[in-house]
Amino acid sequence: MRGSEPDGRDPAARPTRIHVVSDVHGNTEALARAGDGADALICLGDLVLFLDYADHSRGIFPDLFGKKNADRIVALRTDRRYDEARAFGRELWAGRDRNTEILGAVRKQYAELFAAFPTPTYATYGNVDVPDLWPEYARPGTTVLDGERVEIGGRVFGFVGGGLKTPMNTPYEISDEEYAAKVEALGPVDVLCSHIPPEVPELTYDTVARRFERGSRALLEAIRTTRPRYALFGHVHQPLVRRMRIGTTECVNVGHFASTGTPWALSW
Repeated sequence: MRGSEPDGRDPAARPTRIHVVSDVHGNTEALARAGDGADALICLGDLVLFLDYADHSRGIFPDLFGKKNADRIVALRTDRRYDEARAFGRELWAGRDRNTEILGAVRKQYAELFAAFPTPTYATYGNVDVPDLWPEYARPGTTVLDGERVEIGGRVFGFVGGGLKTPMNTPYEISDEEYAAKVEALGPVDVLCSHIPPEVPELTYDTVARRFERGSRALLEAIRTTRPRYALFGHVHQPLVRRMRIGTTECVNVGHFASTGTPWALSW
């Protein structure tokens, strides 16, 4: 009689391999290959590319207003001159139908990005995503989860999408209370998947943008109390620390997929 692993798996069985991506930001070509060699793909959100801070010629904003105006809006935001940035944005949008133009551009990106997802894909929203549009583009092989759990290869994965309120006012930012309720709804899981990181300075500081992004205290408390094996997230493109342990939980920023084109792999 063959033995088994501590988690009940047959040691002769083929290992389960999961690829994880976040912050895709329009990188459709790499996304189409992201599931190669894996049993499933997990996407932690931010599919849309509104403005590329590394290349100001890419994204919805420069397509609408040109690179010169993109340069200015990035400079204002980087300097934390948010009021000036908002005033400049209002000036650019004067006389134009903002919602119609942005949603049209987002729809075009979503049509290409969702078509690139392999089967199966498990996805949650990022802060720049538009959740109301996802049902139109998610195919049968893509499962969208937010405040929900799913079993993959004998392990339980919990998903929490979106971001918290910031001066950037991106499309899917919610209150701390609403976010915490989604985290609590998960209960104990083996792998905690979110778009934003737990509220830990080393994980939330972006070394290029030179600012702290918002992390979640609710995620941090869930890690401390339920002790998942892994906490996986993205959102911070150039973090001070990409990986650290909190108690028994390995916390991993899976990387800025838009620039790397390489998924993070988890196998067991």
